[in-house]
Amino acid sequence: MPRDARTVAKYVVAGLALAAMLALAPFFLASGLMAPGWAVGVFIAVWLALFGLGCFWIIRRKPLWVVPLPFIAAAFWLGGMNGGAAWLGWTP
Repeated sequence: MPRDARTVAKYVVAGLALAAMLALAPFFLASGLMAPGWAVGVFIAVWLALFGLGCFWIIRRKPLWVVPLPFIAAAFWLGGMNGGAAWLGWTP
C-alpha cells in the first residue's frame, strides 16, 4: 500500500528529531562531571521521559509533535546546568 509523500516526509522528520535526541544523550549522561548525583538522575529521567514521549507520539501517528522535543531537551539541560552553576554552586 503506497503512502502519501507528505506522510513519509513527516515520519522522516520525526526520525531525525529522535536522532537529535540520541545525539543529546551524551550531554545528559556526562552531567555528572559538574552536577551532583541527584541532579544527574533528574537530567537522565527527563531525557528518558522526552525520548519515550517521542516514541509514543510516533506510534500514535503524531510525528510532527516530536520535532520540538530536542529543542526542549537542550533548553532544559542548558538551563539546568547554568542554573545549577549560578545558584547552587556546581563547579566542574
